[in-house]
This record gives sequence, structure tokens and C-alpha cells, in this order.
Amino acid sequence: MHSDKPEYSIIDHTADLGITVRGTDLKNLFKEAVRSITHLMVRINPAKESRTVKLSVAGCDSADLMVRWLGEILYLLEGENKVVTNIGIDFISPSRLDATLKTVRFDPNTDEILYEIKAVTYHQIEVVEKGDHWEARIIFDL
Repeated sequence: MHSDKPEYSIIDHTADLGITVRGTDLKNLFKEAVRSITHLMVRINPAKESRTVKLSVAGCDSADLMVRWLGEILYLLEGENKVVTNIGIDFISPSRLDATLKTVRFDPNTDEILYEIKAVTYHQIEVVEKGDHWEARIIFDL
């Protein structure tokens, strides 16, 4: 995972947390979305042994795919104590994504939860191509 801050900005949204993510193409947008949610949720000690996780997600369109994709990333942390540290997208279309992820175990003794995100919502979800880049608007339930 890059050491620099992911390409996202926070959206002022009542009782929830929203972000706008930018990417050079659809694949990069989905990578940046994972980097963004991870950057918001946790601060981890990166010097840990990583594991590889294969993940396939399907959706009706790019917006639905984004919600399902980030929902899986959220589940890895909340359900399996795994934090994504590297994202390899093997295949992407508007309705399907196959990825190979590197993860490390979340350790509450050395790592820190920054935001407790309960869910990725469909509220105002948007994934669009804007000229020379892609952009997504995502709202999280806190």
C-alpha cells in the first residue's frame, strides 16, 4: 500500500461520513476507495506478516459494485480482523471485480481504530466517469 494519503476528500454529511474518491480509471478508482476507507478506519503497525486473500464481487452496475466491494473490505476488518495493505485488481467491469489482496491481522494492542464504520450505504452512491478521471461519492453509516 502507498505510504502517501489516498486520493479522497471528506463530504460534510449529517450523522454519517461521506467521501469523494478520484481515480485515473475504474480499476484505480476501486483501489483508491479501499485505500480511503482503510485510511479512515484504522492506523496499523505495517511491520507484520501479510496474508493473501482472493475476493470476487458482483453487482448490478458500478455503483452497486462499489458498495458491495467496500462492504467486503469492511467485513474483512470487522468480521475477520484483517486490514487490507495492498490491492491487486485482476479483473474489473461495471458489474464484476476479482482481486488479490494482501492483509495483516488487526492487533488492538498496537493498532488503532479511528472511525467505526458500520456499513457502506447506497444513500447518494455515485460512480461516474468525468472526462479524464473517475469519481465516486460514498456515504458510510457510523
